Amino acid sequence: MSTDPRGRPPLSEERRREQRLAVSRAAVALFREHGLSTTSGQQVAAAAGISERTLWRLFRSKESCVEPVLRSVVDGTRDALRSWSASTALDEHLGAVAEELFDADDTEDALAVIRMSHESPPLRAVWLLLQEQTEPALREALAGPMGLPPDAPAVYVRAATTNAALRVLVDAVAAGGTSYELDEVVAAVRDATRPPPAPSDR
Repeated sequence: MSTDPRGRPPLSEERRREQRLAVSRAAVALFREHGLSTTSGQQVAAAAGISERTLWRLFRSKESCVEPVLRSVVDGTRDALRSWSASTALDEHLGAVAEELFDADDTEDALAVIRMSHESPPLRAVWLLLQEQTEPALREALAGPMGLPPDAPAVYVRAATTNAALRVLVDAVAAGGTSYELDEVVAAVRDATRPPPAPSDR
């Protein structure tokens, strides 16, 4: 087995994911308690029980430490989209799975990070980049009802529009429902996914 320059065997991909998640949880706990700007990488490493050198080997920046925790929302949304049947309206499907979607492990911490991201452009960039990763699943889900291939421009545009509505929905939940009326956001998802009207004969 190959080793790193210090003679230790390299981490397996699964072990690396577990370690990144453990560090992410420790980092988010510190950010929630003390704030992002006043928490150092050294403090994150100490809370996670690793060296600062290991921290920067696992993450490119302090803000990127939130990525594994945020994936609970991203992966849950992606899985919900993949389980959608075209026989049910997308907004109805999301309403049916919403409780499960927002009750997964790490979701509370993820929503806290999303709240904090409104005051931190670097955190916002991490969240938006991860959230954008649901669009391929959206394109697959929307292509059939639209009668188009997933790579059709109209599908790309509709997927992006729907993804924006879903982002607003998650932001609303993160804000405790105080920034938006959730039924209004669900209606926006419905409008975003509604098939375009057939062209009228002239």
